[in-house]
Amino acid sequence: MNSILPPIAAVHPHSLTYHGDERIDPYYWLRDDTRSDPAVLDYLQAENGYTEAMLRPTEALQKTLYQEMVDRQLPDDSSVPYYLKGYWYRSRYLPEQEYPLYERLAARPDAPTELLLDGNQRAGDSDFYNLGALEISPSNHWMACSEDYVSRRQYQIRVRNLQTGDWLPDLVENTSGDVVWSADSAGFFYVRLDSETLLPYQVYYHTLGAESAQDRLVYEEADNTYYLHISHSRSEEYLLISLSSTMSTEVHLLPLKIPHSSPTLFLARRRGHEYSLDHFQQQFYIRSNREGRNFALYLADDGAEQHWQALLPVREQILLQDFVLFRNALFVEERDAGLTRLRQLDLQGQEVRTIAVDDPAYVLWLGTNPDPDNPEFRYGYASLTTPTTHYALDIVSGERKMLKRQPVLGDFKPEHYQSQRLWVAARDGTQIPVSLVYRKDNYQPGQNPLLVYGYGAYGMSEEPYFASSRLSLLDRGFIFAIAHVRGGEELGRHWYEQGRQLQKMNSFTDFIDATEGILAAGYGDPARVFASGGSAGGLLMGAVVNMAPQRYLGVVAVVPFVDTLTSMLDESIPLTTGEYDEWGDPREPAVYDYIKAYSPYDQVTAQAYPHLLVVSGLHDSQVQYWEPAKWVAKLRANKTDDNLLLLSMDMDAGHGGKSGRYRYFLDIAQEYAFMLALADTSINSASN
Repeated sequence: MNSILPPIAAVHPHSLTYHGDERIDPYYWLRDDTRSDPAVLDYLQAENGYTEAMLRPTEALQKTLYQEMVDRQLPDDSSVPYYLKGYWYRSRYLPEQEYPLYERLAARPDAPTELLLDGNQRAGDSDFYNLGALEISPSNHWMACSEDYVSRRQYQIRVRNLQTGDWLPDLVENTSGDVVWSADSAGFFYVRLDSETLLPYQVYYHTLGAESAQDRLVYEEADNTYYLHISHSRSEEYLLISLSSTMSTEVHLLPLKIPHSSPTLFLARRRGHEYSLDHFQQQFYIRSNREGRNFALYLADDGAEQHWQALLPVREQILLQDFVLFRNALFVEERDAGLTRLRQLDLQGQEVRTIAVDDPAYVLWLGTNPDPDNPEFRYGYASLTTPTTHYALDIVSGERKMLKRQPVLGDFKPEHYQSQRLWVAARDGTQIPVSLVYRKDNYQPGQNPLLVYGYGAYGMSEEPYFASSRLSLLDRGFIFAIAHVRGGEELGRHWYEQGRQLQKMNSFTDFIDATEGILAAGYGDPARVFASGGSAGGLLMGAVVNMAPQRYLGVVAVVPFVDTLTSMLDESIPLTTGEYDEWGDPREPAVYDYIKAYSPYDQVTAQAYPHLLVVSGLHDSQVQYWEPAKWVAKLRANKTDDNLLLLSMDMDAGHGGKSGRYRYFLDIAQEYAFMLALADTSINSASN
């Protein structure tokens, strides 16, 4: 296998100087914003060819894994229908189709099923397709949908006449995908992207039948550290223009009955104040951290803070994550000790009930509840051993019924698997939560291959969710663990704050320490430890292999943000300016030095590294393809081992990888085969 020679990237030294510090980047030439440079494309194709050749011995295994994953899917699966304004809505898959059908059914006897959109037809021959939004007008006569055909999160919006079935000539391009109709159904609001940075920064109004060049500018955000998002209030009275950076937010309101009016400011942004709001029954409900980092819920008539009434106070150990309003009830999503919970309150903030759970590690979430007059509250539940399950709770009686548990075909039985919740000590004494799962009859203390997954950024919590594809690893003896490192929000806002900017190193050391803690508890063979993460989790992987390469046998880094310092110094790169509050602004010398000290690309050195599979997409708008490409090239020139170093560059996809219900599994099968071949496990798949 190792007789095949890897591609060697040409060296063209490029000087990067900031704060008097010169860095020489030998592979800067791999950056091509046009994605058309023959030399760059040839190199990437050479890397793909090398990866394919080196993984050829695993081809049969990859096919087996892929087919296992496909065979667990219900061929004609459909979503749980929800009711809105006289219609029941659902999505539905046909056998062997990659994309769903979107349908509605009028709530009257013998009403025919109405096909709104066929994702397979819309995708056509495109190698990538993603439906962003599908929004029905208040009149029920029009449908606007946003679609991405490139995987750059640049959505085009088209409109369909639901009475005739015809598509209008209207076309709006270069949008974020958000769509909100005006109350009269005469047009819709959308968000335009900056053509260079892809930052969402303008709100426009489009009148049906008009050219997009005639669209009216409603709002423009001049500060490029803010992201812009639009939605409508629960009351459907307001367009909500929400602006957010890591540490501050601002909301503007526009009456949807007066679409040609100007938006008004609800409450001006200020550093450190984050808030979100909804409007229902002539009241504003505001989630705000003005009195504490874990957020409180307030009732108000307007943005005058002195008049806000606290419905749910700030709690030191409990994070208020979200809420949804009903006519006579309020449901809140909270996080306590790393796990989510759902509670029903009355409109005065008094608790009615808490939704019970059984698993030691699980996730609960607010479901699809578009109708505030629905007598039932819908929510979702999953665990490492329980497939996604949708419930309906009677708001008055509290009676619960299961609407659907995601089918897993084959011989899957939840009782064959065991999930655990561990707490392990970081080097500074902090207790890190870990969620893990394994197959009971394959478990051998200290002998199983172990895969540790992590993310740890943006305050995003990694949930102990179920994935049917993961069964292919568990059934072959793997233990799967999630290290809930600092930088997420699992233990509240402080958990996030301790893993960002000048405390970012905590994320990396937490992951290493969590791995050691898992092994010390008897879960996993120290000689067969694997790690994986994507995007900011790919940065985590890059830092970890520099800091503790000897700990891991193999690492999978997906769309890894590894050239951190260079990217954060380049405002032309999409989304950079909005990331300063996350990583810090390297235009400040202290921040520059700190980022440089962990930036994986900058910290590559002459040492032995684990086996590495690096996965990326040419059209990635979040992490530019050249970051992993440069990283692999530099690693290959510096590493002192003979371990595998593979770059798999999808030439048709972006940040999320392949689109489609089944094609998605191709990437997972490749990653699993890479690890299974290295583990060479002697633990065979057990029969149920």
